Amino acid sequence: MRLVEAFRGERGVLREVRAFAVTVAALSVLGAVLGVPAGLAWSWAAPRAPYVRTGSGLVLADPMTQALIAADGWFAVITGGLGLAGGVAVWLLARRRGVAAVLGLCVGGLAGAFVAYGVGTRFTVGSVTVAAAAPGAQVVPGALVLTAPGVLVSWAFLAVAAFGVLEGVAAYRRSPLRRPYGISDRPPEGP
Repeated sequence: MRLVEAFRGERGVLREVRAFAVTVAALSVLGAVLGVPAGLAWSWAAPRAPYVRTGSGLVLADPMTQALIAADGWFAVITGGLGLAGGVAVWLLARRRGVAAVLGLCVGGLAGAFVAYGVGTRFTVGSVTVAAAAPGAQVVPGALVLTAPGVLVSWAFLAVAAFGVLEGVAAYRRSPLRRPYGISDRPPEGP
């Protein structure tokens, strides 16, 4: 019904389009801004894989290291946590915007994840330590990278999922279909 009313007048259409664009833009910018501290937190928390400097370049010191997987995990935890928090916050503040809020969460989550990745790979926060593999070998910490690029969507995915779950619970609570058959909220009629 609201959509029909919006399209009745030109001002209504412009107002809805403007509200949609502002919601998506605001959530996108917010996601990109939050990507900076997320990237710094990832750089601080994630371990670096040790590499040995050889004549032909850097070689992974321990091929069985879990540091590469741990870096992916830390990225997913940090950005996923921001996604969950963002999805809940947007649902509480802007749930009536619906599609615009979901699209803004998706675009903002992707923007934030890419900013976090860029910041995390360029800056080293905290101390980085490596143990020597062999006497005389020069061991250096490797660059922080994602070996599983699919974790870049964890922020957007969990933000949209949190919004969807909360919206589903709210819709279920409002639904008349959740009452058992034949039972109503009205008091029984009678003498």
